Amino acid sequence: MSFFSKLFGKSEKESLDKGLEKTKQGFFSIISKLIAGKSSVDDEVLDDLEEALITADVGMDTTIQIIERIEARVKQDKYVGTGELNKLLQEEIEAVLIDADDTSYKNFEIPAGKKPYVILVVGVNGVGKTTTIGKLAHNYKKAGYDVLLGAADTFRAAAVDQLTIWSERVGVPIVKQPMGSDPAAVAFDAVKSAVSRGSDIVIIDTAGRLHNKLHLMDELTKIKRVIQKVIPEAPHDVMLVLDGSTGQNAVEQAKHFTTATDVTSIAITKLDGTAKGGVVLAIANLFKIPVKFIGVGEKIDDLLIFDKHEFVDSLFKLD
Repeated sequence: MSFFSKLFGKSEKESLDKGLEKTKQGFFSIISKLIAGKSSVDDEVLDDLEEALITADVGMDTTIQIIERIEARVKQDKYVGTGELNKLLQEEIEAVLIDADDTSYKNFEIPAGKKPYVILVVGVNGVGKTTTIGKLAHNYKKAGYDVLLGAADTFRAAAVDQLTIWSERVGVPIVKQPMGSDPAAVAFDAVKSAVSRGSDIVIIDTAGRLHNKLHLMDELTKIKRVIQKVIPEAPHDVMLVLDGSTGQNAVEQAKHFTTATDVTSIAITKLDGTAKGGVVLAIANLFKIPVKFIGVGEKIDDLLIFDKHEFVDSLFKLD
C-alpha cells in the first residue's frame, strides 16, 4: 500500500463523500430527472445537463466546454444511451481538472532538495486562510516534518492571534511581530529562522486585502524579494485559498490574485456547507492552476488532499 493510500484511506474518503453531499444532492436531482424515461442523449438531455452544471456553479465557460466535448463524443459514437451518460460525464469533468507537475504534496511530502520548503499563503480575509495554514501544518507535522509558521498578516491583530492559537494547537513554532509591523520583515525573519533551526517547511500567512490590487501586488512582490535574500528560489509554492461556498465570487477573487502574483496552487475551503462545489471545476479549468487541497469540515483532519479521480467519484457516488 502506498503512503498516499494510507493518507487517503477509508476515513478520508468518507469525509470527502460527506463534504460533497450538498453539491451531489443538487446535481443529481437534476441528473436523475433528465435520465428518467430517455433512451438516448438528445438536445433536451444536453440542455438539462447544462442546467445541472451551472446550478452546481461550474460556471458558463467550463460548462460549455464540457457540453461541447460530450456532444462531440456522442456524435462520434453515433449512439450513446443515457445509461452511459454518467460515465461519460465523469470522464469529461475529470479531464478539465489538472494535476501539479510535482505531486509530492499528495503524500504530504516536500520535493527533494528544497529545505526549508517555503509556502506563501494568499487569499482574502474570511475564506479560511489561517485555518487552512493550521491544518496544513498539522498534516505536514503528522507526516514527520519540522514545520514553522510565519504571521505576516500584521494588519489585523486577530490574524496573528488566530495563527498563534493554531501554532499552539498543532505544536509548531511561530515567528511573529506586533500588529502594524512590516509584513516583509516578518516573512524574512520566518525564513531566516527556518534555515537556522533546520526546519523542513515554513508556511507564511499574508494580509487578505483586495481593495487595492496595486498595493497587494507591491506587498507580495516585496515579501518574495526579501524571502529570496535567504533562499533565492523561494517561495516554492504560492497557495491561494478560496471559499468554495461563495461560488462564482471565488472565481473573481482568483482573477485578482492571479493578476497580482504568480499563484502556483489552490486550496478550496468550506465545500461541506455548500451546493456550489462545482466551482472547483471552474477555478481549475479557467486558471489552469492545480487544486492541491480542499476543506470539507471544521475538524483538524478535514483538510484533504485533492485527487481529481476521488473527487469526481464522490460527486457521482449514488447512495
